[in-house]
Amino acid sequence: MAAKKAYPLRIDENLLKAIEKWAADEFRSTNGQLEWMVHKCLKDAKRLPKDFESE
Repeated sequence: MAAKKAYPLRIDENLLKAIEKWAADEFRSTNGQLEWMVHKCLKDAKRLPKDFESE
């Protein structure tokens, strides 16, 4: 598994509330939901690095 890097993120409060709700609905942490969303967007845009294509 690749090392995780901490990254500070400023985000609109209402947007964060929506992400927190979505995460709770899918039994994920907010951080896990954000990571899943970024991964999905990169995959859909065909910009996911080769190391992550099998995930």
